[in-house]
Amino acid sequence: MVSLRRFLLSPFFGVTLIVVLVAFFFRSSLRSPQHQRLFSAEELALYNGTDETLPILLGILGSVFDVTKGKSHYGSGGGYNHFAGRDASRAFVSGNFTGDGLTDSLRGLSSSEVKSIVDWRGFYSRTYTPVGKLIGRYYDSQGNPTKHLKGAEAKASRGAQLMEKQKTEEDKQTNCNSRWSQDEGGEVWCDVGVPRLVQRPLEIAITGSMSKRCACFEEDQLDQSGLEIYKGCEPLAKTCKV
Repeated sequence: MVSLRRFLLSPFFGVTLIVVLVAFFFRSSLRSPQHQRLFSAEELALYNGTDETLPILLGILGSVFDVTKGKSHYGSGGGYNHFAGRDASRAFVSGNFTGDGLTDSLRGLSSSEVKSIVDWRGFYSRTYTPVGKLIGRYYDSQGNPTKHLKGAEAKASRGAQLMEKQKTEEDKQTNCNSRWSQDEGGEVWCDVGVPRLVQRPLEIAITGSMSKRCACFEEDQLDQSGLEIYKGCEPLAKTCKV
């Protein structure tokens, strides 16, 4: 008891208590919506998981989240540590985690890719604690959304609308069944009708590139323009090798 009393009265205990309290109130202030702060890029970089006394923060589309509870992933040596202490929005869809790939620029991305990044922001909003905004591309020095953020959100919204429209259109024509094996390769087939390759006209607006899909058409539909027979497949065959 005497030893404990001496420890409690010692200067060392007082300093330790102050450090703990400062860290507690610092973290509490970060997590309070009323005290969400504005970060510069240089300030955010301090929270990259290398300093054990600081929380781990991550930015996406200018929103900053405390991901400390995912320390095993975002901390030093973690698989997602490249996201910590910065806004690397582009890398969420590009998969480029080095050099110029770790950027918040969405230049050249398709509407579906931008939508995916907005969806990732939604994931962090649901899973982690928002602690502030990053001053720069998406928020100004007063914490107001910039034209870049509004543009990204509008592009994501257009992408969602186009994807829904594409799904509605494609649901009108049944997709082919398909399978693949290492021994036999791939094949497509239709339970009703015959397989045809058909353009996906909305795809270029959604992803930035044109693509085709396999759909099933009955014989009285085969005079439609734009239908392509699989190479080496009989015109009325129900199954085609691919």
